[in-house]
Order: sequence, then C-alpha cells, then structure tokens
Amino acid sequence: MENEKLNQCRIQRETTRHFREELPGIVEILVNSCNTGECFDHVDLEPLPSKERIIEIIYIICRILYPGYFSNLRIDKVNLSYNLGQEVTFLFESLSEQITLALRHECRRHNMLCFNCEEKAQEITVNFIKELPRLRYMLAKDVRAAHEGDPAAKTYDEVIFSYPGLFAITVYRIAHELYKQKVSLIPRIMTEYAHSLTGIDIHPGAEIGESFFIDHGTGVVIGETTVIGNRVRLYQGVTLGALSLPKDAVEELRNKKRHPTIEDDVIIYAGVTILGGETIIGARSVIGGNSWLTESVPPDTKVFQKKPELIFK
Repeated sequence: MENEKLNQCRIQRETTRHFREELPGIVEILVNSCNTGECFDHVDLEPLPSKERIIEIIYIICRILYPGYFSNLRIDKVNLSYNLGQEVTFLFESLSEQITLALRHECRRHNMLCFNCEEKAQEITVNFIKELPRLRYMLAKDVRAAHEGDPAAKTYDEVIFSYPGLFAITVYRIAHELYKQKVSLIPRIMTEYAHSLTGIDIHPGAEIGESFFIDHGTGVVIGETTVIGNRVRLYQGVTLGALSLPKDAVEELRNKKRHPTIEDDVIIYAGVTILGGETIIGARSVIGGNSWLTESVPPDTKVFQKKPELIFK
C-alpha cells in the first residue's frame, strides 16, 4: 500500500512537471507578440504614469478640497495649517512625478526630443495647486446646489459623504484643470475612475459652470466638447453626446465641437438624450424625461413627450 502511494505521488510530480515545461514556449510566443507591432504594449525604459498612484492623488486632493472629510485624522484649528502643509507638499511631489512620466511618454510617442520634462511637470503642478482655493469655492456651490435641489439631502455632510454626483463632479473639476494645461492620460484616468465608482461619465474636456447638480446620476454621460452653464440640474440616464459618425469622418471632427451646449438654469430630467455640437438648449428650459433631441431649443421652453396610452388588462 505504501509503495502504491509513493508511485502515485511520483506520477503526479511527473505530470505537473510536464505542464510546467510548456510555460517557456508560451512565454516566447508572448514576447514575440510584443515585436510584431500588431498588439499593444509599453516595453520601454520610461514607465507610464501609474493608475494606482493617480487614484491616490485624487484622494490627496479631496482631503485638501474638503478638509476633515476624507481623512481619519482629527482636523482642528490647531493642526489645520500643519495638515494642509503636509498634504500640499505630498501632492506636489506625487503629482509632479506622474506628470513627468506623462510628458516623457508624449515626447517618445511623437518621436520628439524631451527637454526639461521634470521642470515643466513641476510648473504644471504648482499652477494646478494655485487653482485649489478657487476649486474649493466652486465645489462649495456644487454642494449647496445639491442640498437645495434635493429635499432628501438633510445636511451638507450627507451630500459630501454620500452623493455620487458630487464625487463625480469633484473628480471632473480636478481633471479639467489638468486637461486645460494639456496634461495627457492623467485627466482621463481620473474621470474614468470616478465613472467606474459612480456610473457617471464626465469627460475632463467638458466645460461646466458653477452650482452644477447631478441627482442620482447613474448612466449620465457628458461628452468632451459639451458646454454647460450655471445652475444646471441633470437627473439619471441623461446623455449629452455626439451624433454617430462614419468611420472616415472621425479624425476630421476629433478637435471640433461635437456635443451640445446647455445654457444657464436648465433642468434635464431622467433618460434624456441630447446630441450634436450645434444643439443648444436655451436658458431656463425644462426637458422632460425620455426626450430625444438633435435640434436646438429656445430659452424658456418646456419639452416633453405626449402622454403615452396605458393599457390595463
């Protein structure tokens, strides 16, 4: 019986070794696939920006924008200056490092000589940090818009802690500042991270005014060249998108306005789709749920569908 067990163990080891011996050949095929130019890889001395580090940076910035909300530490008047000083310094070091990697990647991607990438990254980072006080005031208006626009919001704390719309807007406003400084990769990584958590997809290139409120939010899409005025309110499932294009027209329209303009004080209810770069929704208009628009709407207009006929059996 003992010999039989030993024999079985030997057979199992031989079988396992047989499978392991296949691995080098598979690795060789994978390595060769990196040399064909048909697949995607980044095999280079210069690493790409780190998605994990960029997500960490989002939360560093949130701790600066909302002191005391995104930290486990007690923040009071005694240690506020010390705490913000540490956070801002850490942000400068972390963000400038990631921007340096993004700049170097762009230089190599376009076969350009890379000069002073680190210095340029630090300049961009300082310019970004200078905008944080202004962003705090803008986001305060977004918080108030959510509180005033939703009777279910009992406190500002509730909005900051739990509203996915506010988190998506916060990350968008962070990413938009970097987008304006022509930082590649990082802004899109930021907004897509927020998208993955909230179901709200805001391109960092969109222009969004103050006191912006997204109620519920799941399924909201805001395209790159969208322009949104002040005090606009969106509900879940709203798409501010582009008209579908033939494949050969994509490059021609890549840098042109493809998404709608929403003027001040507009309310857009759930399930609305508004498409096209020439489409303008005039100020103070109300767009009823499940509407589909590819043409402009004058100011002070209500758009709604005719009440459907309900059948009860």
